[in-house]
Amino acid sequence: MKRIAALGLALAMAGLLAAPAYAVPAEVTAPSAILMEKTTGKVLCEQNADAQYEPASVTKVMTLLLVMEAIDSGNLGWDDMVTASPHAISMGGSQIWLKENEQMSVRDMVKAVTVVSANDCAVALAEHVAGSETAFVDRMNQRARELGMERTNFVNCTGLPAPGHLTCAYDIALMSRELILNHPAIREFTTIWMDTLRGGAFQLSNTNRLIFYYEGATGLKTGFTDTALYCLSATAERDGMELIAVVMHAPTSNDRFDSCKTLLNYGFANYAITPVYPDQAIPPVEVILGERDTVQPVTARECSILLEKSKAGNITTQLELSPQVEAPVEPGQKLGELKVLVDGEQVDAIDLVAAEEVPRLRIGGIFKRFLNTLFLRGE
Repeated sequence: MKRIAALGLALAMAGLLAAPAYAVPAEVTAPSAILMEKTTGKVLCEQNADAQYEPASVTKVMTLLLVMEAIDSGNLGWDDMVTASPHAISMGGSQIWLKENEQMSVRDMVKAVTVVSANDCAVALAEHVAGSETAFVDRMNQRARELGMERTNFVNCTGLPAPGHLTCAYDIALMSRELILNHPAIREFTTIWMDTLRGGAFQLSNTNRLIFYYEGATGLKTGFTDTALYCLSATAERDGMELIAVVMHAPTSNDRFDSCKTLLNYGFANYAITPVYPDQAIPPVEVILGERDTVQPVTARECSILLEKSKAGNITTQLELSPQVEAPVEPGQKLGELKVLVDGEQVDAIDLVAAEEVPRLRIGGIFKRFLNTLFLRGE
């Protein structure tokens, strides 16, 4: 919650989050799929989203999450130099062919992992952050538990085939949401279509084709092995709403991209982030023994809700305010709630708080007010 507040985003959806998600559109051919809205975490539609599969390189969403957390906490710098170990260069699969003891900046390695799924850079980053890939994987599994990823077990930081290395579409959506919601700087890399490394000598082309042709695409990570088949966590944003579409075990590369495109199209066609405003002006609250007689309540945060577009006209609000409050009143002190209802059912509640401080009257002020009251009564 602290991370959400730090981004200035507050879209509580207690009521709607509890509602069951719809089945995915029939055009989705992947056996496991899910569509989630970023800010609320609401699942919009799903199909076998708890089924466990090998995630292949979609694993690297968690690798990137831990790297971004290390950067944002100050424990790792973008310009820090990372040295390629013999273990890192032995990975095989997708890579940028690091040489033993070759050094590359964190920024360039994150770019390589994000754009071309470089296994050698993923391991080099893991070793740099945690001391060894094994220690890093322990952190991956701990973070997964913290995020509620109950059907996930990581064995490595790359997604290369390994017994017991499993997750599910729902868990991938959870870690993808955590990455893009709380570490928006990753978008600098996930939206790259083509780039270079090593001073222009090494060409990069994004494995996620949606970045090239899907309107609003923002990422995120592809994956493929012979046993995992084709996987994808795809993100896109339109009109202030960002969606996460995950497919696993798709039979072909085209199937994974087409399935994610279908999911994203469904979400953007049927849902919107809708701002909510009070149906009436918020009245002031009486202050007892304050230097001012009233204090003005304001909403503690912006209020927007994720809503089916067909229900956009069915939003109402209810004010619940304390009739009076005793001084002193602190800025931000809760004075009531603004309840948000859709079709008469509550879906959110926003605290109404004091806009400013109201100090308590001192003895002299109380006496003066008493005399003024007597004088007014005498009239």
